[in-house]
Amino acid sequence: MARKSEPFNKIMQWYYSHCDGDWEHANGIRIGTLDNPGWHLQIDLEGTELETRPFVEISQMKHEIEWYRCWVENKKFHGAGGPMMMVTIIETFLDWAFLGEDPAGARPSPASAG
Repeated sequence: MARKSEPFNKIMQWYYSHCDGDWEHANGIRIGTLDNPGWHLQIDLEGTELETRPFVEISQMKHEIEWYRCWVENKKFHGAGGPMMMVTIIETFLDWAFLGEDPAGARPSPASAG
């Protein structure tokens, strides 16, 4: 069974792999909460390999707690979901972003660099 922290480690690696001294000043990842309750994830795609990659919207509603929706609009990936769905939202992004690639292979982590 995968550790719950694994998706967070992978998305941190994705973010770090795009930090080039410029991109991170105008772009990034935002995590917020919704009032119904739930989560919202927004990831800037401009200037990345995902900027023009097609994404088919995903919408799943099991019940008021286990729901999520992911879509791309205006060069941003959006994910929204119930209070226990943040890992699912992040994994949806990662599955699309890496399409079978190993995200850890994108760029050495700061701990292993040098």
